[in-house]
Amino acid sequence: MIEVNHLTKRYGKTCAVDDISFTVEDGCIYGLLGPNGAGKSTTMNVITGYISATSGTVKIDGHDILEEPKEAKACIGYLPELPPLYTDMTVEEYLDFVAELKGVKKKADRVAALEKTIERAGLQKMEHRLIRNLSKGYRQRVGIAAALLGTPKVIILDEPTVGLDPAQMIEIRALIRDLGKTHTVILSSHILSEVQTVCDRVLIIAHGKLVAQGTPEELAAHLAAHGVISATALGDREKILAAAESVPGLTNVQITAEKNNEVSFTAASEDGADLRAALSKALADAGCPVLSLNSETMSLEDVFLQLTEGEPEAAQAAPEAPAEAPAQPEAAPAPETPAQDAPGTEVPQNNEKEGD
Repeated sequence: MIEVNHLTKRYGKTCAVDDISFTVEDGCIYGLLGPNGAGKSTTMNVITGYISATSGTVKIDGHDILEEPKEAKACIGYLPELPPLYTDMTVEEYLDFVAELKGVKKKADRVAALEKTIERAGLQKMEHRLIRNLSKGYRQRVGIAAALLGTPKVIILDEPTVGLDPAQMIEIRALIRDLGKTHTVILSSHILSEVQTVCDRVLIIAHGKLVAQGTPEELAAHLAAHGVISATALGDREKILAAAESVPGLTNVQITAEKNNEVSFTAASEDGADLRAALSKALADAGCPVLSLNSETMSLEDVFLQLTEGEPEAAQAAPEAPAEAPAQPEAAPAPETPAQDAPGTEVPQNNEKEGD
């Protein structure tokens, strides 16, 4: 559905996105995960055509965004991190306006589209309220409803739950899961629990590079090949550390807690071998009785921290080689007055800003 190939975006000497390539398959929810400043929003803005790439290509449903911008953009519904809402309009007026901008010219067709979209986004009984009087959660729903108009095949959501309270976050996540049943969805977030509960597949970006992709389980399994052991032993800290470090193949021994002469630590097995027996023997020989010894399963948070710490070398760290893809679409502006374009319409390419 989406093919991104050797995408690079520079702002002067700063490289926000550095030669990334990946493919988004039809009918899945993809999570674009990374720390603040990693390049997530820049990547999404280039994919939607809001800004242009320095080099590389993007194709949406086979349409090159540069060569066939109208056809490519017709496939995209985009919710920026700050929804471009006209706050002096009612929900119904705004969505009718967006539908017309997206090419739904007949009033009867717009009425039918609005009725369906309002129900899908959970905006019933809000149609006649001014947008400025809506809560943050309902404003996000209005932005999602605007993205849904025009029946796009791909829905792109940039940080859709930022600033929401826990109840609103749960509601928006449920809505995103529902959208995933009929659309291909790309969700940008730095909230690990959100990505893990909502997304089918994950793309992790760090320092502008794609460092991993796959399901959350695949990513954890890929890194867990190194093996992680957690243990607690009784004795002197230095003796315990020396015993653990003496085990062949056991590396990265780190103290996690100390209390009442009990020392807890973690260690990694480079080749994935189960070294619990060897570690237990080494501690016993050092006169440090073992109180607990476990092999740990890595969470998405552990994967995220390992992949995003330090300066990544390239996407070869990923469990799968990123797929090919081309160009850069155009997407939603950020209007505050009706004089501006609405979401999903073309935007001048000279409004570029340096950002995430």
